[in-house]
Amino acid sequence: QVQLVESGGGLVQPGGSLRLSCAASRNIFSFNAMNWYRQAPGKQRELVATIPNSGSTRYADSVKGRFTVSRDAAKNTVYLQMNSLKPEDTAVYYCNAFDGATMTSNWGQGTQVTVSS
Repeated sequence: QVQLVESGGGLVQPGGSLRLSCAASRNIFSFNAMNWYRQAPGKQRELVATIPNSGSTRYADSVKGRFTVSRDAAKNTVYLQMNSLKPEDTAVYYCNAFDGATMTSNWGQGTQVTVSS
């Protein structure tokens, strides 16, 4: 079991930036990958960014070139830097940790991001 706590959401104008944080209660390298998802009102939850234990980071086409996922192993924290934000980025953003050994997907409580003028 792991606790994931997101922070950093808020209201930002179009073109602005936010950095989301996801603090895990245990070693993030114990998971196969750390992911960021988002869910807009009336829409399905979608995968935004993935940072695996090994290999390259991956992004949804809609955020490539604007969002960057990173991690700080010493803090057991994963970040999502979001630049050039658009109104369509408005959603609740969720941190996810996937444990391949148990096939368990762990979720944070989510943080609201609103992009509006």
